[in-house]
Amino acid sequence: MTTLLGLSGSLRKGSFNTSLLRAAAGLMPAGATLEIATLHGIPLYDGDLEAGEGIPAAVQALKDRVVAADGLLLATPEYNNGMPGVLKNGIDWLSRPPADIGRVFGGRQVAVMGASPGGFGTILAQNAWLPVLRTLGTRPWFGGRLMVARAGQAFNEQGELVDEKVKDQLRGFLQGFVDSLQR
Repeated sequence: MTTLLGLSGSLRKGSFNTSLLRAAAGLMPAGATLEIATLHGIPLYDGDLEAGEGIPAAVQALKDRVVAADGLLLATPEYNNGMPGVLKNGIDWLSRPPADIGRVFGGRQVAVMGASPGGFGTILAQNAWLPVLRTLGTRPWFGGRLMVARAGQAFNEQGELVDEKVKDQLRGFLQGFVDSLQR
């Protein structure tokens, strides 16, 4: 069984990116599952906090989930043409202490997708993640891209993905990512 860990870059209850992850969990290929993690409870990174108190429990729990997964699926919003601060903060915490980077990220395959109310999806945010993922030693998956533009039309008020074309694209994206993990 292949297990992915999905992480949304938004804390908002009605987040399109969290909704995209929930849709993905229901569309996973046979033999694969998607567990969804949250960034709620992760403090802003503070080196003094780390030095004085160590790694916060919420960060350690998330690190353990990343390590246990076969692959990491980031659902990134795009804020002001870039990556969201809350997701970057979470990744920064996961890279602490530096000696843990290899265990948490080294060689880990990562796929990035995103949904946005705008017309360009999340292309700039996804591109902004590439140097970060490279620096951490991950293996970004380039087998496909999923950028849901005009997400307000793709999801209903309950956060359910209702656009059949986007569902098909998501199925293909997930199948490609899972297939790449099994090679």
